[in-house]
This record gives sequence, C-alpha cells and structure tokens, in this order.
Amino acid sequence: MSSGENELGVGMVGYAFMGAAHSQAWRTAPRFFDLALAPRMRAVAGRDEAGVRAAADRLGWDEAVVGWRELLTRDDIGLIDVCTPGDTHAEIAVAALEAGKHVLCEKPLANSVAEAEKMVAAADAAAERGVRAMVGFTYRRVPAIALARQLVEQGRIGEVRHVRAQYLQDWIADPDAPMSWRLDKQKAGSGALGDIGAHIVDLAKFITGESLTGVSGLLETFVHERPEASSSSGLSGVADGARTGKVTVDDAAVFFGRLSGGGLATFEATRFAWGRKNAIRLEINGSKGSLAFDFEDMNLLHFFDATDDATTAGFRRIVVTEPEHPYGGAWWPAGHGLGYEHAFTHQVVDLMRDLAAGRQPTPSFRDGLEVQRVLDAVERSAAGGGGWIALT
Repeated sequence: MSSGENELGVGMVGYAFMGAAHSQAWRTAPRFFDLALAPRMRAVAGRDEAGVRAAADRLGWDEAVVGWRELLTRDDIGLIDVCTPGDTHAEIAVAALEAGKHVLCEKPLANSVAEAEKMVAAADAAAERGVRAMVGFTYRRVPAIALARQLVEQGRIGEVRHVRAQYLQDWIADPDAPMSWRLDKQKAGSGALGDIGAHIVDLAKFITGESLTGVSGLLETFVHERPEASSSSGLSGVADGARTGKVTVDDAAVFFGRLSGGGLATFEATRFAWGRKNAIRLEINGSKGSLAFDFEDMNLLHFFDATDDATTAGFRRIVVTEPEHPYGGAWWPAGHGLGYEHAFTHQVVDLMRDLAAGRQPTPSFRDGLEVQRVLDAVERSAAGGGGWIALT
C-alpha cells in the first residue's frame, strides 16, 4: 500500500448497492495490486445522517458527511465517486470536475443525451487541466471479457459478423415485487434498457472495437403498478401493502443494430426472465471463429477456432484464472475462481494506474455518451413502432 503523497483521497456519494460494491473495491485494490497511486477512503456522503454514518462504519470510510457538496471543498479529496441514481449524475459530476476533482461515475452516464453532453463538455474542459473522468461500465473488467477483447484484437475470430447480447434478470418478475427508484423514469431515465441494456451495448463495443451505426427496437412494460416499498436492500424490498406506485419505465427491451464493420447485432434486456439472476450472455461470430460467455459462469470463456481440423473442432472451454490472463496474477492460484466484486477492484486498479500515469482512463465520459445515444435511439425507435434510427 502507498501512503502520503502517493495517496489519492476519495469521496463517495451514495452508499447503497453500488456504494457497497465500490467501497469493497477501494478497500481491496491497494492490498492486492502494486499501485503507484493508492486510494484513501476519506469520506462518504448521503442525505440521511444516521444512514450515512452507519454506512461509513460498515464500509470502511474515514468519516461520513451529510450532503455531497462538502466533498468538493476539501483539499484531502481528489476524486469523487458517484454512486447515486441517474437523475443526479450530471449535477454532481459536472460540479466535481469544475472543482478540480477526478470523477468516477456509475452507468448509465446520465438520464438523457443532453445531460450526457453537458458531462462530456465538463470532462473535456477538465482534461485540459489534467482532471480526468471515467464512467463505470464495470463488466469490462471481468477477466474472461477482457480476454475476449484480446482475442478479437489479435484477429483470432476474424471479421466480426454477428453479436448476440442478452442481459437477463428476474428480480421484478413477480408482479407483487415492490417499487424501486429503478422503476421511476424521473430518477432512472429508463428501465431494463438503461439499467442493464447499457452494459451489453458497451460490451459489444468493448469486445469488437466497433460502434453501432443504427438500431431498431421495442420496449414493453408488463406490470404498470406495484406496491410501494416499506424498506429496501440491494435490488429487493419489502412491500408496504397499503400503497401502490406507478411504474414509468420499460420492463424489457429488444433491439437490433448494424455494426460499423458491417456485422449485425441483437440485444435483449429484461428483468422478467424467471430463473436468470444476472445472466449476461454474449456470443460473437466471426469469419474465423466464435466466442461465447455467460456471467453466471463468469470464469469461463468459450472459444471456437474455425481453422481447427473438422474431425476434432469444437468450442474450447477456457478457465480464465491463469496468471497470464487479464488481472489474474494478483489473485489466487489458477482455478480458484473470482466473483462479481473483483471487476470493481480491477476498475479501481485501472483508474489509479491511468491517473498516476496522466492518461485518460476508459471508458471515458465520451464513451458513456455514445451508449446514451444508442439508448435514446432505441427509445425513439420503440416510440415510433420499431422503425430504423440511424446513429451518426
């Protein structure tokens, strides 16, 4: 671990599900990775004094503060980590960048293209002063996904022809599951489309290196009214029983698009797939082979090499835990699998290394804006009955 001048003080805004995941990463990264610049968990901010104090104690922060603006005035804090609902991302991130603080912001970047554009403008201006901004598309840091990107970059599957991407969950498949801020368009921006669909849009670009040039999509809301929650934890909650709230976002999204290299891509995002807890499923077919991945078996990558002899050809099952694999050398002996939380740690590691080297971390706010434009195009397509929307 580093200390003193090799530390970067971190202030985090929000302390629920994502706040807990980010806190674990800030705590762990300097203990397993050699970092020239190490994070120091200075303060966590929230609106409820009792809640934020309890979170600071539980998650390992030096102190708790009520209200995020105090973090921007402190000399011992150099980075703001935004773990709040989407409707607050733009205000917090722009103010932090203008105050000279680096920013890590959860995905999707914002609730609208206009907000995302303001955030990119603020990030561009800050970059001229050496202040950096990154959006947290954390699944990029899953070792098997990082290996998939390497194989595509090396030409192992040739020209990309198909991308099939699904993100399937079931946490609101029960119509009696209670309301959540994720079901309120004013707070969340969109439903399954932005909450989980944003991830697979980003992963398609990350792995293939190609962008979407146009999309056509449909959105559906299956349950329009739900009981209000009397309490919540993570993605679940306890129904109030006496009051109901209106669901104002999509429950499911399906869309297809064309890649900049000419290939075709299909996407599905739903929180109504009973039995699928966090199934991010990706299959990429190229002119020389294929790759397949499912996050519910996250340490495995399946690779088909079409140049193999047909008598023995088949998908190769790669256990992505070797020291030679992305991020692998810092953890356990080969075969001792990693979990959900490790990708957040890898995100911190990459961010700290980029900041120490004076590099722009990725994905940037501009990358986040590109995803936001895809989400917006899908919404506009669905509103018009599924017509084609070109992306420029």
